[in-house]
Amino acid sequence: MPIVVIGGHTRSVGKTSVVAGIISALPDFHWTALKITQYGHGVCSANGEACDCVTADHSLAVSEERDRSGESDTSRFLLAGADHSWWVRTQQGELAEAMPRIRKILASSQNVIIESNSILRFLKPDVYLTVLDPRTADFKASAQTFLDRADAVLLHSNQNGGEDPEAKTATSSEDAAWERVSLKPVLNRPIFPIHPPSYVTQQVIEFVRARLSVTSQ
Repeated sequence: MPIVVIGGHTRSVGKTSVVAGIISALPDFHWTALKITQYGHGVCSANGEACDCVTADHSLAVSEERDRSGESDTSRFLLAGADHSWWVRTQQGELAEAMPRIRKILASSQNVIIESNSILRFLKPDVYLTVLDPRTADFKASAQTFLDRADAVLLHSNQNGGEDPEAKTATSSEDAAWERVSLKPVLNRPIFPIHPPSYVTQQVIEFVRARLSVTSQ
């Protein structure tokens, strides 16, 4: 059961768009998609909205998406062509409690793609891609922790124009808005420039397919 994990250094850098793009480009993989949200600081695990109702009775929620309208992130996964889509919500630091239910979902799936950084504490995926936007200063601790496990980087490019024909190498973070973050852990990993609203290039798809082909052999 091949597993692809898509992470990123903060919110709103395009992780969901990358997941949806890979699902759409590789329909033959019959994906089961999971989005993992850890709440805290007034964000509720029951609905993902801001609240002050953090109590033990909804510290964990796992729900399968049925709506294919594309209005929510997990609905976008179905709209892109996923066979199944799940939303896992836990309190910050308590993802371990959800792992038995997650592993049950994984066991019944053909191929899995997960939007999360923290899931890497509990499993080793076949492919881990991290999405980085140098213009966004916030850099989550979980993204820093697992940066060295990234197989490739999807880097927001400030340049206009088309895609680079070849994967490049990450060399520096000097021009990035984030502070005290080094890209040395991915110095020799392929980096794929992305130009939103296009988050998934043909080079990214070929990279993922090639990695999963090796896994299946």
